[in-house]
Amino acid sequence: MPTSKQPLRLRRRHAPTDAAQVSAEDGVRLVNAQSMRNALVAGLISVVVFSILWVMLTRLTDRVFPWMTVLLGFMTGYAIRRAGRGVDARFPILAGSLALLGSLVANIVVAASNKAETLGVGTLEVLRSVTLMTWPVYFDEVITAADYIFAVIAAVVAAFYANRRLTRKQYRALRLYEEQL
Repeated sequence: MPTSKQPLRLRRRHAPTDAAQVSAEDGVRLVNAQSMRNALVAGLISVVVFSILWVMLTRLTDRVFPWMTVLLGFMTGYAIRRAGRGVDARFPILAGSLALLGSLVANIVVAASNKAETLGVGTLEVLRSVTLMTWPVYFDEVITAADYIFAVIAAVVAAFYANRRLTRKQYRALRLYEEQL
């Protein structure tokens, strides 16, 4: 009986020989391409840039948007993905940690900016005048439960976006490399 083409059948997206063209050496190149130092630097830069943008938005609108920390998580995770090119678990852990720390730092900078505006001084002057006596007041009066919740959500978002997105061939090469170990 002759085989006829079925018009409703989906076309095949991957050729059966694609997997044979991948080797463990390709996985070695993927692992060697990752850089923890670049990921850390990119994450720190994203936290600083985000803090500046958040202060500018707060000054422009005279409102503080605590959900902006979720955007910080996305920015940090994406920056770590692009700069670090990581394929293992260290990169999501780094992204989550930086997002938690960055949300705390960004909230401190925004609070200092608002206080500086009411006092008529610069933000850096307020940040330099922080002492051990002002930290408990800051955490009691300025940081709310919503800020902590948004910080945790930002850490999860950053961890999600931190790892490199692999193609089928890259994923197969990485699996072959891990099996070789």
